[in-house]
Amino acid sequence: MKRRTLRRKLLGWLASYLALLTLVVFSAANYVHERAEHSVWRALLNSELDSVIANKRVDPDYRWQDSDTLHFFSEHDAHGIPDVLAHLMPGLHDGVWLEGHRSAVMVRETSDFGRAMLVLDITDFADLEHFITRWAVLAGIAMAIVTLLMAWVGMNRLVRPLVGLADDIAGLQPERSGQRVQVTARGSAEMEVIADSVNDYLERNERFVERERAFISTASHELRTPIAVITGAAELALEQAGLPPRARQQLQRVRSTASSMEQLIQLMLLLAREPARLAALSEPLALEQLLPEIVADHAYLAGGKELSVQVTESAPCTIVAPVGVVQAAVGNLLRNAMENSDRGVIRMSLTPRAVVTIEDPGHGMSPEEVAAAYAKIARGERNMRTGIGLDLIGRLCEHLGWKLDIHSGPERGTRVTLDMGASLP
Repeated sequence: MKRRTLRRKLLGWLASYLALLTLVVFSAANYVHERAEHSVWRALLNSELDSVIANKRVDPDYRWQDSDTLHFFSEHDAHGIPDVLAHLMPGLHDGVWLEGHRSAVMVRETSDFGRAMLVLDITDFADLEHFITRWAVLAGIAMAIVTLLMAWVGMNRLVRPLVGLADDIAGLQPERSGQRVQVTARGSAEMEVIADSVNDYLERNERFVERERAFISTASHELRTPIAVITGAAELALEQAGLPPRARQQLQRVRSTASSMEQLIQLMLLLAREPARLAALSEPLALEQLLPEIVADHAYLAGGKELSVQVTESAPCTIVAPVGVVQAAVGNLLRNAMENSDRGVIRMSLTPRAVVTIEDPGHGMSPEEVAAAYAKIARGERNMRTGIGLDLIGRLCEHLGWKLDIHSGPERGTRVTLDMGASLP
């Protein structure tokens, strides 16, 4: 579900508050107005009606003269009470229509004159009241619109530094060091707290990454010397004549393991570099010439097996990449294919788009195992079934924009595709 922005939330709350406030104010104003209006009509009409009745009681011949706005009706008059007013009960009645005019009527029961009524024409006042009400409503709407516009501008000024801070955070690149986020002069104190927390995290993360790189680099360099000694000793021992077959087999295994360890160390050294420094090691490479060299370097792995490696297709292709990375990546994929195959032919091909495909006749993997291999590559976990350094190759591919695909089936072998098209000139 898409979340609402802070701007929309604040404007929605403000609009609701304005609507509620306007409703309360207009309701209260209308109530007070009606009460005040009734009080005025009651006082005015009662005063006039008292005067008329008092005059009639003092002088039986007194005759009320109607004006433009005041009219007196009595049951004892010659004209009597109009039918429109005959049903009115004693008291004040506001908004009565009489001959097309809106009127306020005071009805009173008297002992000597019967029912008496004094009618006040309030049409002009009602028109003025409606005029003022319309303008008040329009003024309220205009005030609400102006308030919302000012709030919109204020929200933009308030949210813009926050959006800028979010863009700065989104633009952070993991491979770069010394990155920090800054708060503009319009930013609030809360944004300073957020920026300081992010910068503190960046600093701690840089120290952690630097410690990791230093450890990998130091450990790898320290391991290369004993690995070289082990490899050299195994090579010298294998050259001796009359070596028993079982001892030769064990020495070949020592040499193979030492070679695997050496390539793994090389991969770790390459990953310990920053991507920018890794890219600086790039140079033009002719893959169609490099692949046979890699196959020859790993030919000893087929010793004692009915296994061979064939480069079936090798189209001319030149890429710009670190030679050590290419040798380590392709070499580890070939090593995995040879170690997981007992007999048959391993086929390697190269397309002009720098796509290397290695197909082996080995044991293969189930779809679940392939999915697990991808997941472990993404998490950086190790799995000996998927080969030494396969997870490291996945990380190298992330560094250089390459793509690694695995297609396999139980007892049907494995096809691994390494797409190095991102390194084409």
